[in-house]
Amino acid sequence: MYFTLGDLIVDIAQNAAEAGASLVDIEISEKGEGDSGNPEFRFAIKDNGKGMDPDELKQAQDPFTTDGVKHPQRKIGLGLPFLIQTAEQSGGGWEISSEKGKGTEVSAWFNMGNVDTPPAGDIAGTFRTIFHYEGPDEIIVHRSKNNEKNIISYDLKKTELVEALGGFDDTYSLLLLDQYLRSMEEEDEL
Repeated sequence: MYFTLGDLIVDIAQNAAEAGASLVDIEISEKGEGDSGNPEFRFAIKDNGKGMDPDELKQAQDPFTTDGVKHPQRKIGLGLPFLIQTAEQSGGGWEISSEKGKGTEVSAWFNMGNVDTPPAGDIAGTFRTIFHYEGPDEIIVHRSKNNEKNIISYDLKKTELVEALGGFDDTYSLLLLDQYLRSMEEEDEL
């Protein structure tokens, strides 16, 4: 099981980055009490990687199968099954669509008022980890949070961050990236 929703996002984004995608697009939103009367956390991760046919997609949802390529020593794959289990146990839901040769989209939503929902976690740290993935030419993040007291909304592109920082190859650049991401997560009082 994952400790935070951010851990789930990191895992699914890593799958996207390793699927031969040149573009990974991530949307994360949090809302205060909505129609359901409970706060909600949503994310969607879309890539233009290798995609899956219907049989591969079905297998990816089965914890007791794996393609044996990403981790040759493992007999099981738990990323998507843990996502599905966590979303369903928390009173949320999930959707996965994929087309061979065109990419995959994974989305999930969680009732933050449910006792079984993990905390959101360190979202700035989640983004820092994802921006460090090799493979995709571009990683785009769309972030929004809106509740009774605070609101944040921003978009980030890995290429723009790399250009501004000169890369992510040294400790100073990583420190600046971390500080910037954390500043973006600071909420504005309404």
